[in-house]
Amino acid sequence: MNWFKRPFFSDLRGSYRDPFLRLALIIVILVVSTFFKPGMMPKPLIDKGGFYLATISKTLEGTGQKEVCLEKQTKILSETCLDSSDRALPESPELLLVGKGSIRASSPPTTFSPQALGALIGGSDQEDAKKVITEYVVEQGETLSSIAAKFNISLNTILLANNLSKNTQIQPGTKLIILPVSGIVYHVKSGDTISAIAEKYKGKTDEIVAINNLSNEGDIYVGDIVIIPNGIMPAAPTYAIPQSTPIADSYFICPSIPCHITQKLHWYNAIDFNAGEENTNNNCGKPIFAAAAGTVLKVKLTNSTSRWAFGGAGNNIAILHPNGVVTSYGHIAVSLVNPGDKVSQGQAIALMGGKPGTPGAGLSTGCHVHFAVSGAKNPFR
Repeated sequence: MNWFKRPFFSDLRGSYRDPFLRLALIIVILVVSTFFKPGMMPKPLIDKGGFYLATISKTLEGTGQKEVCLEKQTKILSETCLDSSDRALPESPELLLVGKGSIRASSPPTTFSPQALGALIGGSDQEDAKKVITEYVVEQGETLSSIAAKFNISLNTILLANNLSKNTQIQPGTKLIILPVSGIVYHVKSGDTISAIAEKYKGKTDEIVAINNLSNEGDIYVGDIVIIPNGIMPAAPTYAIPQSTPIADSYFICPSIPCHITQKLHWYNAIDFNAGEENTNNNCGKPIFAAAAGTVLKVKLTNSTSRWAFGGAGNNIAILHPNGVVTSYGHIAVSLVNPGDKVSQGQAIALMGGKPGTPGAGLSTGCHVHFAVSGAKNPFR
């Protein structure tokens, strides 16, 4: 049978020149093609496989800025909502939140440390902060008892750490040393061991190692300050504070040239210096000099960007001087010496660091050296 000879198709063949039919066909084609574009597909068909790109930038704590830009995409994007200068920051890791419950990095893993990632998502930085001795400025109306309650430590802990008595009247603006837990603070002397310290002050060896972030029981040096959780002073208090060796003001030279003080005396017996550059970041990389001749006791370096690395001191060096006094140099970027090295006064021992967010910067707002003295007064106070 010839279907095209039937009346319907005969009429259709004769109507292909009809302009209205042509217009109808064009409209049908446009509607169909538009419907099947990826952007016009029903939302459930593409939403299930979507990713959420979270770009977290400017996480350096010194700036106090955190910008989070979330952009929903159907695939992993090669560009973000930040400009190119922000994306270039090594401490601006890009994180991919897949669906609503998991996270992975889209930038190379070498651009940020586990500590930095922990800080971003609520990890190790907060835990380290709980192990650090801090200075607290007394506010109006506060008492020693109310401050102890505020920090959840015993009153006796505050009294011993600050060499105070129960009858001491404190004034607003007074600075107090606050331990992270109830206990005592101890200054390590020659011949000390963790086990002997624990026995004398009724502490526990494992707790001392843990709260002071020691690698093992032998990881202590003359001049170190250690916390003894729940430690108890002997009946005749010694206050565990080192004897002050009398020294001439000229015994130490300034560890920075020029000798530019950026912060006066603070915990522990320390003064901050930088090289006097107006832009604080330009002080990074400037040499740090040994304040006096001596032997390098320790060099502590870390890749951690935690503000609380090594108790907030960040990368640091300690030097034992012939009179038994120890000087320490915190927030260094590079060490130029090794443990056991003999150094002369004025010898360059390190390069200045402390730029917030960089490995080993510690608790710092800019490039400088934290110069502390144990066993004598700080001559620059």
